[in-house]
Amino acid sequence: MRSQHPIKRTLRHLFSTQAEAQRAFPPETLAAITELITAGEQTHRGEVRLIVEKALPLAAAWHGVTNRARALALFADYGIWDTEDNCGVLIYVNLADHKVDIVADRGIDRKIDAATWQGVCDTLTRGFARGAFHDATLAAVGQVNALLQRHFPANGERPNELPDRPLML
Repeated sequence: MRSQHPIKRTLRHLFSTQAEAQRAFPPETLAAITELITAGEQTHRGEVRLIVEKALPLAAAWHGVTNRARALALFADYGIWDTEDNCGVLIYVNLADHKVDIVADRGIDRKIDAATWQGVCDTLTRGFARGAFHDATLAAVGQVNALLQRHFPANGERPNELPDRPLML
């Protein structure tokens, strides 16, 4: 389905820059997020992955690909669904559209409802609106870790199945 203004949206994505993404998520922010994901995964069985995309591919922007559809595609493309306990969680940030989405694997989706995930997304979008990318992202990752710790507590040593460092696209 095409958005109301495909030209405007496509141009916004075309002119989004890597420099803008790096200002929002500088190296020290990426390091802090990595540390928090790593620490959290010691307390639960989940695998958390953050993907930040400065802009959609132009064809996707033009054809009105939704944020949810893009998050689902990245969830599949990066194998977040392919964890042993079906406990992968993707936090997807689309900087050009100012949108976020969370996709949880079927093992998690059975226990944590959409309204709860929306609350985590709201933490991100409210913080991003204030320019607080660092604090908002750490708060949201902390919320995800707490949810996973409550519903999927650690049960001993296990391998780290997904990279903890955020992926910048």
